[in-house]
Amino acid sequence: MSFNTSNPPILPTQSLPLRAMRIAHPQERVTGAHTHASGQLFGAMRGLLSVAADSGQWVVPASHCVWMPPHHVHALRSHGPFAGWSVYVDEANCASLPAAPCVMRVSGLLREAVGRASTWDEGALDARQIRVAGVILDEIADSPHEPFGLPLPTDPRLLRVARAVLDDLADERGVALLAAWAGLSPRTLARRFTIETGFTPSAWRQRARILRALELLAAGQPVTTIALDLGYDNVSAFIAMFKRVMGVTPGRYGEGLE
Repeated sequence: MSFNTSNPPILPTQSLPLRAMRIAHPQERVTGAHTHASGQLFGAMRGLLSVAADSGQWVVPASHCVWMPPHHVHALRSHGPFAGWSVYVDEANCASLPAAPCVMRVSGLLREAVGRASTWDEGALDARQIRVAGVILDEIADSPHEPFGLPLPTDPRLLRVARAVLDDLADERGVALLAAWAGLSPRTLARRFTIETGFTPSAWRQRARILRALELLAAGQPVTTIALDLGYDNVSAFIAMFKRVMGVTPGRYGEGLE
């Protein structure tokens, strides 16, 4: 993933178990490829995140977060306005945490603990804060990894197509039109896209829509509004697609977020 490498993030000091912070950008957020000695857990409260790491590239919604162990090169890009959070874990506290980048669901406990930690002032942690920090570390260590997210292609032409789809999920252009726009033949686009992502272009767009739907459900948007935002003229078709992929209707899934 080719990102702007200017303005690298300012990292917290390494003298404490962890530091948490919240981040908000009114426009697309781009963080260039970088690495640091601390481990990092990051997620979005609003927006989809594209994540590039030395082990691959994927997209995650606000319902999930990404763990990045120390010394792993990674880059981030949000699609549209971004509000999120980040926890930097001192390298000494990463020994019992996952050794490879992974995606995990944001539990209610983790969300609340990170929210509390993001309000702490600089300086040594008191006994209560140390216990909250321990909860965050336990959640990182014990949360099951999920084969979730959306793999991104590495070929620049295919990546251009993928970004265009992500930036307008209601766009109904098929493989032929997308291929012509990217300067590829339809057959080449379909074959290479499937090889690089494991999904056909149409299945990849469907999965991207599911990810955006999860984000909008978490934000409390009505199912009808979500279906229209994602380009569905027929709400029933959206509900059927969601249930086929997720195993439950969007309404039932939304109830589980409350």
